[in-house]
Amino acid sequence: MANGRKRTKGTASRPRAKRPGATEPQAGAPEEGEEQEAEAVDPESLEPAPEELAEADAEVEELEAPTAPVRALVPVEDTGLARKDPLQAYMAEVTRHPLLKREEEYALAKQYQQTGDVRAAYRLVASNLRLVVKLAHEYHRNPLSLLDLVQEGNIGLMQAVKKYDPERGVKLSSYAAWWIRAYILRYIMDNWKMVKLGTTEAQRKLFFKLRQEQDKLIAQGFEPNPKLLAERLNVTEQDVVEMDQRLGHDEVSIDAPVGDESRASRADRLLPSSAVGAEERLGNEELKELFREKLAEFAQTLEGKERFIFESRLTADEPLTLQDIGDKYGVSRERARQIEAALINRMREFMRERIPDFDLVAVPKG
Repeated sequence: MANGRKRTKGTASRPRAKRPGATEPQAGAPEEGEEQEAEAVDPESLEPAPEELAEADAEVEELEAPTAPVRALVPVEDTGLARKDPLQAYMAEVTRHPLLKREEEYALAKQYQQTGDVRAAYRLVASNLRLVVKLAHEYHRNPLSLLDLVQEGNIGLMQAVKKYDPERGVKLSSYAAWWIRAYILRYIMDNWKMVKLGTTEAQRKLFFKLRQEQDKLIAQGFEPNPKLLAERLNVTEQDVVEMDQRLGHDEVSIDAPVGDESRASRADRLLPSSAVGAEERLGNEELKELFREKLAEFAQTLEGKERFIFESRLTADEPLTLQDIGDKYGVSRERARQIEAALINRMREFMRERIPDFDLVAVPKG
């Protein structure tokens, strides 16, 4: 098995809580002749408030504890389907947990948030286990084990329950989908074949965003050539060409959008692509509506160059290039990129104060 974990035949995958990993290295110019190495992808590094992730091990174990019954949904002594098909047996047991009504979910989430009641956490986790399997299926490519992906997704689900704020007015399943995907993608990236697809910061960015950015450009009427993609993702053209070749095989292109929409809206350009089914779309629309509202508030704080870049590049259906921006204001393309980067950072800070976990949102860079 790719990650070397042992499993008991005939049992469901066992989700194990992990200690938060090291934070991402600060961007900086590598020494001449050296390629800047990036640390392993850690979903928790996406959290906008890193101090929240420096919690005691006891808090992680507290959320892990209520999932113990889930780990043993198919007892070892079972002699039926479990030994023949562990995944089918797991799904048969998972579907026994009823989906929660919105009022039930809110009440349980408040109960866990206020009292730390592990029974409430367990019900929240159990009612969303089928979502983990669904998303794992979306990203499954041989030779990776689907049960391994389910296990990683379950860890993401537990993290989502721990972080979920019911007062946001967003369904838990919509919020949890971000965390589930993050853990699944990290596992895929860390374990794909013998050669990891992403070892540098640029490769990691391309691994997650290249296919998504190509589809965005096509939807906007642009030819997704290496030069334009490199500009949009702030990497070199050579990086784009190499990763495109690596992702060219069907079994590797796991980051392609899986939603039904063929054209991205303005909010879609700044929100994660939806890898959920019809039952989750309403929740995603709520997220987008909240995002649009706060984005409009942020726009009111801008003027001059920043307002123009925000409206004609970051949120435009047909964004101008950095060269267009530079020509308009008589500055270099690099200076235009610096202004945009500073603007994106300001927007992140603005959103962090108003939308929890905003760093899970993918903001395009260019």
